[in-house]
Amino acid sequence: MIRKGTQVTISDSLKNSTTLQGISWMILTTFLFVAMNGIVRYLGGALPAAESAFLRYFLGTLIILPMVIKNWPGYVSRKDTGLFLLRGLFHGIGVALWFYAMAHIPMAEVTAIGYVSPIFITIGAALFLGERLQLPRILGVLCGILGTLIILRPGFQDINLGQIAQLCAAPLFAASFVIAKKLTETQSSTIIVGMLSVGCTITLIPATIIQWQTPTLEQFLWLALAAVVATLGHYTMTRALQAAPITLTQPLNFLQLIWATILGILLFGDPLDPFVLIGGAVIIGSATYISHRELRRSRLERERRIADI
Repeated sequence: MIRKGTQVTISDSLKNSTTLQGISWMILTTFLFVAMNGIVRYLGGALPAAESAFLRYFLGTLIILPMVIKNWPGYVSRKDTGLFLLRGLFHGIGVALWFYAMAHIPMAEVTAIGYVSPIFITIGAALFLGERLQLPRILGVLCGILGTLIILRPGFQDINLGQIAQLCAAPLFAASFVIAKKLTETQSSTIIVGMLSVGCTITLIPATIIQWQTPTLEQFLWLALAAVVATLGHYTMTRALQAAPITLTQPLNFLQLIWATILGILLFGDPLDPFVLIGGAVIIGSATYISHRELRRSRLERERRIADI
């Protein structure tokens, strides 16, 4: 009876708190993305990176298409259509680079380097949107760069193409993340995830045609499983963004580095690199700080506008 009462309490807490819902969705997201990382790592470089990415998103499109058709809003504004296309372009190129990195460097290192995305968001906002880089934001960016240098250790080890590919993918994923957050204001999770699959599939077609290698049945089935897991991961991530602020969900991303480290050691014999863990912690800390500052600044501006009225 006590156990039953406890379960009811937990259920009621989740039902009544969007914050707890966001945390739960984000924790589930970290498990799903690391599971997909493990599948991609297992496949290695047997297929060209662009082709592997294409098959993953093509199969993901087939999986989610019935739900997209069922939940289609009937009318999509030109602005949202442009955002869908732009996100597909950015994410499609980024995921091809990510597939390449996953085949050439340890899982934990790919995950840790990927944490620099929020740093690129801050720099891009200053360069292209005219936002001021005040001292706290500059310090956050510098800490993020420090964390990246801890992972890469230039001068102490050779920087390889896998690391470069993941560094190039990070700003593309950052742009995709921001666009997804914007789309949550007008579109459902199903539509956002479905249109991402469609956009990435279209983006990757040219490179896939040029580099095509017919996959084996085993490779195809593994990619199909990766498509299912990744599609679920994007859905749960979108639900997390809808339920809770980025400042709350961002620190939970560090769990993905923990899961990736454990999986890499147990299944693939990856070495335990303390510099990757330390650098990842520094980067996620700086990213959380920047997100907290941005949320606080936007709240103050909103309160100021209300006071002026």
